[in-house]
Amino acid sequence: MSSSTTISAIALIVSTLALLVSAMTAWLTFLRRGTVKMTQPTVIFFGYDEKKSPKIFLRALLHSTSKRGRIIESMYVTLSCEELSVGFDVWVYGHRNELVRGSGVFVNETGVEANHHFLMAQDSRHFAFISGQYRLNVYAHLLGDSRRKLLFSQDLVVPSDFAEVIGEHDAGLYFDWRPERAQYASHVDQRPRSFWESAKV
Repeated sequence: MSSSTTISAIALIVSTLALLVSAMTAWLTFLRRGTVKMTQPTVIFFGYDEKKSPKIFLRALLHSTSKRGRIIESMYVTLSCEELSVGFDVWVYGHRNELVRGSGVFVNETGVEANHHFLMAQDSRHFAFISGQYRLNVYAHLLGDSRRKLLFSQDLVVPSDFAEVIGEHDAGLYFDWRPERAQYASHVDQRPRSFWESAKV
């Protein structure tokens, strides 16, 4: 094989590899839809709002796995205990007094950090927190996807003595994430008035 033929072959290989890299970059940047993921919530709250309606609160980061980002149409929570399963499908998110009803939220690769409040619809609020082991699931509907996306799932225990005081004197049950133990630690605490004001729908 002549030197000119060898050089031509090498140039062809380099050009082909460059084309493949360009195609892969374009796919990763512009074409790949990716999905949305949620970080481990630092805090989860079980309790009631100012109208004594059941409520779940959590704080976490939502981020997209693609550079083009994704749009969340809606989010909701399901809570199950033994044979009981209920949905909290009224979603409100934001920071303190800047909370808004969740709808059409764009999530990019750097993420969106916010407080997420989940409440029951007006016609399905006959529910009370009882003692037992619960499974908490957080779901999202992404624009363009036909199926819901499970963002987070966690088993949480509500002790009997804690269940008795949830809702009394504006008290709620908090689960704080303990990273060194890789588990949640629960405690009952009374919420300040600012908590209610930041959580209005």
